[in-house]
Amino acid sequence: MNMDKHIDRKSVRSRAARLSLSVGFGALALLLAQRMAFSSEGAVAIAPPALDEPVAAATVHEETAVFAGGCFWGVQGVFQHVRGVKQAVSGYSGGQRDTANYETVSGGATGHAESVQVTFDPTQVTYGQLLQVYFSVIHDPTQLDRQGPDSGTQYRSAVFPLNDMQRRVAQGYIAQLQKAHAFAAPIVTKAEPFKGFYPAEFYHQNYLTQHPNSGYIALYDMPKVANLKRMFPNLYRDTPVLVQAAQ
Repeated sequence: MNMDKHIDRKSVRSRAARLSLSVGFGALALLLAQRMAFSSEGAVAIAPPALDEPVAAATVHEETAVFAGGCFWGVQGVFQHVRGVKQAVSGYSGGQRDTANYETVSGGATGHAESVQVTFDPTQVTYGQLLQVYFSVIHDPTQLDRQGPDSGTQYRSAVFPLNDMQRRVAQGYIAQLQKAHAFAAPIVTKAEPFKGFYPAEFYHQNYLTQHPNSGYIALYDMPKVANLKRMFPNLYRDTPVLVQAAQ
């Protein structure tokens, strides 16, 4: 089945029609997702990074990292199930503040990538462990400017290190995985300069948790959460940490 012909991504993700997939397609997607959840499809077992950030002092319990790996719905949804993550927010990174909105970013010419800002406790989960989850189950780092049915630079594979240590760990891990031929094709993920992070519209937040049975989520993203649980049981938690609406 050519899924690009059956999913109009622009309409699926619009404010008015993002829940308008047909019941028939939704049922089919659920069956396919259930089948995928019990396979290794979409996930690759990889070694942890040889270089990682040192465990922070006991008084330091918060660090921030930014990842881009396709549609932010699934990236956010997986990170929200990682132990030690305090918050995961969907948004835009790589471009300017004045173009950081969904309709403009969707044009593919802003420099932004759909991204997720992860706030985590480095005494519970390290930056290197987050990278391992990111490369292993969240997305395919060998796809250039696309993930699944989504194409364009806004869906590129990129990490945005916030300090020198994060950059060293990220670049070292990419080189380590390349040298080990961990994937069937070369990794295209880049460590890009961090220019800022801008939260996405609130209707994009917690999308996986709120709409687990929608066709797109069931087919492309719920298997990632299942693979997280299967491949990283020590990092998985059942209850996701959700973004709260601004008061």
